[in-house]
Amino acid sequence: MDTIVVFILFFTCLLFSIYNGVSILYPLLLGLTCFTLVSLRRGYTLSNLLSMMLSGSKKSLIVIKIFVLIGVITAVWRACGTISFIVYYGIAFMSAKYFILSAFLLCCLVSFLLGTSFGTVGTIGVVLIVLAKSGNVDINTAAGAIIAGAYFGDRCSPMSSSANLVAALTNTKLYINIKNMAKTSVIPFVLSVIGYIYLSLGNPLAFYDNQIANEILSSFDINIIVLFPAVIILLLAAFKIDVKLSMSISILSGILIGLFVQHIPFFQMLQYIATGYSMDKSGFFADIIQGGGLYSMLKVSLIVLISSTYSGIFEGTGLLNEIEHFFERISEKINVYPTVILSSIATAAFSCNQTLAVMLTHQFAYKIYEKSRLSNYRLALDMENTVILISALIPWNIAGAVPAAALSADAGFIIYAFYLFLVPLTNLFTRKMIVSPENTDNE
Repeated sequence: MDTIVVFILFFTCLLFSIYNGVSILYPLLLGLTCFTLVSLRRGYTLSNLLSMMLSGSKKSLIVIKIFVLIGVITAVWRACGTISFIVYYGIAFMSAKYFILSAFLLCCLVSFLLGTSFGTVGTIGVVLIVLAKSGNVDINTAAGAIIAGAYFGDRCSPMSSSANLVAALTNTKLYINIKNMAKTSVIPFVLSVIGYIYLSLGNPLAFYDNQIANEILSSFDINIIVLFPAVIILLLAAFKIDVKLSMSISILSGILIGLFVQHIPFFQMLQYIATGYSMDKSGFFADIIQGGGLYSMLKVSLIVLISSTYSGIFEGTGLLNEIEHFFERISEKINVYPTVILSSIATAAFSCNQTLAVMLTHQFAYKIYEKSRLSNYRLALDMENTVILISALIPWNIAGAVPAAALSADAGFIIYAFYLFLVPLTNLFTRKMIVSPENTDNE
């Protein structure tokens, strides 16, 4: 009974924090305290619980290392003009007639390069929604396409923190996971494109001005060389170079471009890396291009770290054993993949954030996959095809609520975020048709 009370309290506090704009760090810390007290009441010692927390937090270390690199690379790409180049030419070559489709495809590209849905929405996404407003395009329709595209890369980019988290939890190789994800995303991607073509015909962009493009030209030298840091990521990913090394090389090249092409003083560049990029001049683009840096990753790193301690406590104390057994019984009736879908919906709805949802889904699923003799690669793939995307479809989960708020949209965007629900659904029917990753452990 005490566990149920704590779960209800935790969920209520999470909802309160989200709807009142309070950081979810506070309810996460409150929940951690409450679950610790429940465990103490059941006879566990504080030293045992601290050991469990430490064991759980170790799972997040590799992801936090990626966060550090993401913080640096997003600041450097802003400073050296890489993001500005993509925005400028993305807008220039965008089709007004097929605006919704163009928004989806452009966000897919940017999110794959950045590896972050929030970063994609906060840069190119905001630009696109401004164009949508000025061009009389339905906001929720445009937001659905933008957020769907933003999670394309959040799911399968080598720089994605969620992709690296899943790889760490399942003890699998990142690039093998990405290859498997590519196979299972073809059909939902094609169906999404068809859907956005249809929506584009009913929502053409009426007009847009060149204010953003002019602001970029006046602030950055957008010579083709500024795209080099992004090209490095793509080339090294093609050769399956360790993502931390490829990001480091990209960062170094971006710093050099910032120094010698954009003429940014060295100590100014260091400041951008630490606290985020900012421009001296004011303007619409100046407001949205600012950000990134190590400081921007502090809060999300803490969320991941605290969420991983939850995982350690739940696994060590068995507080969730009844729920685990429930999903095991469900899997015997409806098979493992539909069970992961159901558990993903439950964890995403309860935890209100993607990280804890991923960790809880893994905890509920990994024993089922071991019992069914399915490999960790199959588990990693099924988690990428479910909880990573489903989190953004829960109206009160920050995975979808924060991007929607940034785009001035409401929960109505969900029905237009085709890719987010087509990936889980199409794999219900095509899972056995695609080359099975069960035997890829030794690749």
